[in-house]
Amino acid sequence: MEARRGRLDEAITVMVAAPHHGPVMHRLGCLRGVSTLTGLGLTVEIEDWHRFTGNSIRAYVGLVRSEYSSGQSRPQGPISKAGNTHARRLLVETAWHHPVRYTIGKTMRDRWDFAPAAARARGDVGNRRLHDRRARFIARGKSSLVANVAVARELADWCWSLAVMQD
Repeated sequence: MEARRGRLDEAITVMVAAPHHGPVMHRLGCLRGVSTLTGLGLTVEIEDWHRFTGNSIRAYVGLVRSEYSSGQSRPQGPISKAGNTHARRLLVETAWHHPVRYTIGKTMRDRWDFAPAAARARGDVGNRRLHDRRARFIARGKSSLVANVAVARELADWCWSLAVMQD
């Protein structure tokens, strides 16, 4: 198992070395729960982050509310689930890392070593906000699944802001 994991890490390292993936992945790694594999998955799935805005990235991954418009009424339903399913799954899985108390541990500091200082500061602000957002949802009595999808929706915005950041 360890040998297989080592080969996977080597393959990921080679992909990270690609000039158009590496810097974005390192900046995304400033967010809690976004490791090398998650960063690579998001980078490959979304590819050109500059074609989106903070709000349109949510629609691309299907994390916007569905709508049933008829005349004057405009009731909204659950998330649309239209869009890139793999990127949405990665964001929802990553959002599960935010309920635990936010501290900057060794793993996070190691990932921050590869990112520029501006990305580190932005990632720290994002991590604190995402944790607080989840805590507010839980305090209002929302289920953990609803809170997690809300965090994933905002996480998409934070990923976008880090991805389009200049080095």
